[in-house]
Amino acid sequence: METMSSIECFVRSAEAGSFSEAARRLGLTSAAVGKNVARLESNLGVRLFQRSTRSLTLTEAGERFLAEVSDGLAVIQSAVANLASADGQPAGTLKISMGTGFGRTYIVPMLGDFLARYPAITPDWHFDNRRVDMIAEGYDAAIGGGFELPPGVVARTLGPGHSVLVAAPDYFSDKAPLTSPAELALYDGIFIRSPQTGRIRPWSLRNRANEQAPISLRVRMTMSDPDAACEAAQAGLGIALISMPNALAYLESGKLIRVLPDWYVDIGTLSLYFPAQKLLPAKTRVFVDFVLERFRAQKLAQRFSAF
Repeated sequence: METMSSIECFVRSAEAGSFSEAARRLGLTSAAVGKNVARLESNLGVRLFQRSTRSLTLTEAGERFLAEVSDGLAVIQSAVANLASADGQPAGTLKISMGTGFGRTYIVPMLGDFLARYPAITPDWHFDNRRVDMIAEGYDAAIGGGFELPPGVVARTLGPGHSVLVAAPDYFSDKAPLTSPAELALYDGIFIRSPQTGRIRPWSLRNRANEQAPISLRVRMTMSDPDAACEAAQAGLGIALISMPNALAYLESGKLIRVLPDWYVDIGTLSLYFPAQKLLPAKTRVFVDFVLERFRAQKLAQRFSAF
């Protein structure tokens, strides 16, 4: 009977594409991971990987074996984690990815109540505006939006993914009033570059009648962080396109106002993502339920809508 350690080393090496990266994720040495995989290959009597100095690729037998054991490994590990929970309560390290501004504004304030309810859970929260590979990077869950659902991942919708044009309240005091999207080309724009590509994405505005119009603002500056873009807009430096979760605090405080309030950008949905497992770890399940509960109580889905 193969040990869980050998099988996990094989699965993580296949996911990572190298023994060294698998070792980093497992907290082992690269040599230990390689020995575990070699022992597994010897016991099975088949070669699972083709090795070279620069790459590690699955053989045909390795691909078949990975497909057969990866789901079962996740179920067994979840069962062990749930059984080992402290006094029957959810326990363990909870690794979550979320956007920097979004996490600080909406998720961190929930932390005290969450830990009071589940004291045996240890948060390991990563604040980053990039899209993470949940499975390969070992995250229990992630919060984000505007991208397709990856294989092996499911999602619960938190709210609409709407972005709006914003500016300082006195931005138009010395400028001609803006009445339609066609006039945007006359104004300076503050753009946020995509964390995946580093480029400005060509979003289109739409209204309730589903009419569409390009965002033709002059590129005055680009930012990598939505809060920085909001601060620049607040300083009167231009018009920014900001997601509603990031813009909401500025709009509700009056520091920013909507520009062309009948128009918005639809980028899909804001969702909470987690691995598609038959037996979800208790720590992940209670986090998902807790966030959904708080979002309903605070009516955040309605507040994130551009309408």
